[in-house]
Amino acid sequence: MVELRKRKAPAEPAPPPSKKSNPVKAAASKLKGAVTGGSSQKTAATNGESAAPSSIAVGDTLTLTDSFGGEIETNEGEKTTLKKLVDASTGGVVIFTYPKASTPGCTSQACLFRDAYSHLTSTGYAIYGLSTDSPKSNTTFQTKQNLPYTLLCDPNASLTGAIGMKKAPKGTVRGVFVVGKDGKVLANDKGGPQATVDVVAELIKKSPSMVASEETKKLAKEDNVELAKTGEVPVVEEGSLEQVKSAETAAEVADTAAKVDGEAKE
Repeated sequence: MVELRKRKAPAEPAPPPSKKSNPVKAAASKLKGAVTGGSSQKTAATNGESAAPSSIAVGDTLTLTDSFGGEIETNEGEKTTLKKLVDASTGGVVIFTYPKASTPGCTSQACLFRDAYSHLTSTGYAIYGLSTDSPKSNTTFQTKQNLPYTLLCDPNASLTGAIGMKKAPKGTVRGVFVVGKDGKVLANDKGGPQATVDVVAELIKKSPSMVASEETKKLAKEDNVELAKTGEVPVVEEGSLEQVKSAETAAEVADTAAKVDGEAKE
């Protein structure tokens, strides 16, 4: 009879010896991470990625110095600042911001300000467009669209950021910023092409000079109607003064012709 013997199970392999952590290497790694992280945060801050939004609100009065918003350049290559633009204006400065020259939305916005230029400057505002485009790009834009106002070039987005129109991490938000001669912020709104024009139009409508002008017209019309009721003067509707003058001239010509005809018959 054959005797069966049980085989012994093979012994389990011993676990590999654990690596002892090197305290010097760990400390160096930690230090490297701290340095890298600090450098990244500094770079982000420089690029404006973590920049806080502008705290400028309507009604605030800015202390305008040449350092506010930094130095920018006109499309004609002249260096300037927001302070210089305000000082040179009669009633304040309107700056509409746009992302990129000659693109559809920006062209629409620029042309809306062009078409309403006479009205928007009627109370003394100086109109400017602002973008991060180069002087060459903005000059081409201005010439092609026949824009009657200067375009400002802000490649570093210094003024764009100062008035709260910088998009993170980069780019420009479409909007409009209005500041009076006294540094008071009258508007600081983001919006579409038409909305930015409407903001300025509303300011003009509410301006003291425009309100006074409308009130004067209203009172003059009321006085004219009252006098007409007494038969003292005829009512002359607004816009018909030229017609009255033409009629008077025609009457004078007719009288002269009649006199000449009468003298000829004698």
